Amino acid sequence: MSSGDHDMDANVYSPDGMVFQVDYAIKAVDAEGTALGVCCKDGVVLGVEKLIISKMVDPKSNTRVYAIDRQAGCVIGGMLPDGRHLVSRLRDEVQNFRGLYGIPCPGEIASKKLCKYTHFFTISGYRPFGAALIIASYADDGPQLYLADPSGQRYSFHAVAIGKGKTLAKTELEKIDFSKISCREALDEIAKVLYAVHDDQKDKQFELEFAWVTDDTEKCFTRVPDDIAEAAKTKGKQAAEGIEKN
Repeated sequence: MSSGDHDMDANVYSPDGMVFQVDYAIKAVDAEGTALGVCCKDGVVLGVEKLIISKMVDPKSNTRVYAIDRQAGCVIGGMLPDGRHLVSRLRDEVQNFRGLYGIPCPGEIASKKLCKYTHFFTISGYRPFGAALIIASYADDGPQLYLADPSGQRYSFHAVAIGKGKTLAKTELEKIDFSKISCREALDEIAKVLYAVHDDQKDKQFELEFAWVTDDTEKCFTRVPDDIAEAAKTKGKQAAEGIEKN
């Protein structure tokens, strides 16, 4: 399909009903490292493959994991600067909700508010954001997992994958019923999938980042402790060797 002149403006539809600027933004998400989220019986776990562009870069810099509120956080897929802007916007939204109603903002409402904002950039002549957020929340509505993509679309998931390795990652995630396992068990599975989908030929340098909001953390979103994360990485790397890459 030729884009012709229909990809010059986010306000212009192609004859086939496509908005190419939005499609390009989604491709920007697919061009970056793989990010995963799973909703378990006792909380939500997030993991992301952070690609490192140089040996001279501090591997702890340019994190893709961010807290949004006490009980909520996210990982960024796609262009990191765009993602950081969306995180800032989302933080403002949930703090406004808390100040107005005196309770934590449910994940459903937070994700809707963010997607309303991102959708505005697809209808007002601006460049769509080249980033997507996987949002984890554990408030009064229970463990919740959402994806907010560049089009302004919002999805609720039991498990979700975005980024370069999303196709293989989704295949592996679909084999597991995460509603029956704990976040500790799910962490090992996430590490396994992230190691399995990593392309050693194209992206040799990378760092895995994990975060969760669980009953064990008293429903507080936090990074997975280093000792637990390192143990999961070791198990995941060993288990990933048994997964055949397509």
